[in-house]
Amino acid sequence: MKNFKQFAFVFSLVLVVAFMSVGQAMAQGGVMESVKSAMKAGSSKDLARSFNSTVELTLNGKEATSYSSTQAEFVMKNFFSKNAPVDFTYSHQGSSDKGQQYAIGTYSSKSGTYTVLVRMKESKIQSMNFIKD
Repeated sequence: MKNFKQFAFVFSLVLVVAFMSVGQAMAQGGVMESVKSAMKAGSSKDLARSFNSTVELTLNGKEATSYSSTQAEFVMKNFFSKNAPVDFTYSHQGSSDKGQQYAIGTYSSKSGTYTVLVRMKESKIQSMNFIKD
């Protein structure tokens, strides 16, 4: 009986850990999908919901600049107004050993195409790099 209780306890613990891991992965995937939707729509407001308190943006090969989330929202609003979206798709998504999520995508606009690198930590965007193709 004692072995059964130990087995039940260990099994329950393993299930809890598994469900927590799956839940965290789903939440992170959900954030990446909301970023994708915001990019497709050209919505700086929706994109800003996923920003960390400070965000590093690199646009058109210029030097990376750190902005507050509010400033970054206005920078992205300006970018979207000059480069109206046609489509945005991810070509690759993953995560590092240290828990940083990333995605590489293609932003198609009426004025050209950009390769976009999005880096996130704890489900918040840390940086975005837009490289004109």
